[in-house]
Amino acid sequence: MTFPKSEISITQDGEAKSVDISTWIQDDVIQPFMIERTGMSGRSVKLGPALDAILGRHDLPEAVSVLLGQFLALAVGLATALKYEGVFTLQTKGDGPVPMMVADVTHDGHVRGFAQVKGDVPSLADASNALIPKLLGAGYLAYTVDFSTSAERHQGIVSLDGASLADVIHHYFEQSAQFDAAVALAAGKDAADRWRASAIVVQHLPAEGGVGGVEIDADDWRRTTTLLGSATSVELLDPDLPPADMLYRLFNEDGVRVFEPRPVQDVCRCSEERMLNALAALNDDEIQEVVKDGAVVMTCEFCNTTRSFTPEVIREAKSA
Repeated sequence: MTFPKSEISITQDGEAKSVDISTWIQDDVIQPFMIERTGMSGRSVKLGPALDAILGRHDLPEAVSVLLGQFLALAVGLATALKYEGVFTLQTKGDGPVPMMVADVTHDGHVRGFAQVKGDVPSLADASNALIPKLLGAGYLAYTVDFSTSAERHQGIVSLDGASLADVIHHYFEQSAQFDAAVALAAGKDAADRWRASAIVVQHLPAEGGVGGVEIDADDWRRTTTLLGSATSVELLDPDLPPADMLYRLFNEDGVRVFEPRPVQDVCRCSEERMLNALAALNDDEIQEVVKDGAVVMTCEFCNTTRSFTPEVIREAKSA
């Protein structure tokens, strides 16, 4: 089913105008939208080449790659609900064979992520219905927003309760007084053996929550979450199904408006300068402890890039 072009509009300078969505980004994209009948808003996230590049740099078990793919799509979907200039970070810590996962998203759509693996990881077939307890174990999920323009920081935390990542984030929103939200998540490989992931996040700000809040009937919220829950993994991961078409399949009876999409890019913020500055903060004894074969070798956990520094270079940085 194709999204009718006459129903597509974006708001620009206070006026709505029709656009041809065939010219829009269809992959590695954040697609904002609004359900017109209720005023609920949301984002549809599709990750393709960016995710395939991120996971391709790490030799992870299949089940971990699936969970990290979902995690990255979720991080993008949550980050773009916020107005910030800086870095949004989503992180888990647990006592399972994957003790830590991290994903961060900058305000301009640069995304990166990694997962630590320690211990035996079950197969995807054995873990697919319980990725959280079987991979992460008991622990917590936290988000942090670090603002580049100030020392201000926003944080939130929730326990790893539930079988899936969607269960965990739904538990967080149930505890939050700021807004209600529901998510659909999927990650996996396509027919060409390339990693893909998708997230659809729908939210509404309660009327008493401040500017932009709307009163949502409980039946409307149940209807919307039921429609969202009807999205299948096959649909969510279909590289030939544009985000706007997927949204139309789900919400066309209630009217859905899409807005201009934003790109997502696989970009790591590590650099030789940052690594060197971290080493320069060590004292001489600490530096000698990590020297091997005449150099200190550091590897970025996000992009797997390895850089080497001699003690002389580190001392020069310390005195600079």
